[in-house]
Amino acid sequence: MDFRQLKTFSCVAELGSLSKASDTLRIAQPALSRQIKLLEHELRAELFTRNGRGMVLTEAGRLLLARTAGIVRQIDQIRDDIQSQAGAPSGRVVLGLVPTVSCVLSARLARRTVERYPGISLCIVESYSGHLIEWLHRGEMDLAVIYGPSADLHLSVQNLGRDAVVAVGPRGSGLSRKKQVDMDWLLRQKLVLPSHSHGLRTLIEHAAAKKKLKLDIQVEADSFRVLTSLVEEGLGLALLPPSSVRDEVAGGKLETAAIAKLGPMRELIIASPIDHPGSAAIAAVTALLRSETEACRDEGLWDIKLA
Repeated sequence: MDFRQLKTFSCVAELGSLSKASDTLRIAQPALSRQIKLLEHELRAELFTRNGRGMVLTEAGRLLLARTAGIVRQIDQIRDDIQSQAGAPSGRVVLGLVPTVSCVLSARLARRTVERYPGISLCIVESYSGHLIEWLHRGEMDLAVIYGPSADLHLSVQNLGRDAVVAVGPRGSGLSRKKQVDMDWLLRQKLVLPSHSHGLRTLIEHAAAKKKLKLDIQVEADSFRVLTSLVEEGLGLALLPPSSVRDEVAGGKLETAAIAKLGPMRELIIASPIDHPGSAAIAAVTALLRSETEACRDEGLWDIKLA
């Protein structure tokens, strides 16, 4: 296997199409197809199933991608760093953001990156912490802002700050009139939460276990937008950072109330793979991430307590 073949394989796997990979790599489709066939011949296994919708990874292809994605990313970054020595940072940075952070930070972070570092190609991936951690371990992502605790993650972590959680309900729920609710009362209500694999669910379940309460979870939603829309429909209450529903509250779609007696606080961390050497571009994006977080706090857009 040579790097060119692995690079081609990785690009086709990511885009699911030879034609899209051809446009991205600026290499003719027949040449890309030949590299894939040579790789399959060497490995004695088919890596893709070809169908009308494009190129779909086989089991062998998924295994190869899992083992080599991080290697391809690191070699690309070595090239980018060497080329960056004579000027501004350049190269591709894949950044993961949990949805409650993405809705506050992603657009302004992308704008600042484009303005200050036009040589950096920033790819923002929004998902829950469980998925982002998996992609970090596989080397498919350079860094991510996720919720802690950071113990046992087997990742390199930096503390970003702590984010408060409030009760969120639909218009007319009375939360805005209450202004503050007890955690005991809240945990006895019908709730809309993510599934068990996500940090917010774990946080709420721990709080309920301490009080020996059984949660009444009306609906589960592993999409932040779906979760807030279910709350709007009156299917249950949610627990979210106030910054993540600021627009919906201002528009009268949702109501919030603080949780009395110091409600749950969520630890936010910047995580990256332990064996990842990093790059000048990653360091630049990390610095921008911190400065934009601080700016959001100073502008009153994010009630975060910085580390």
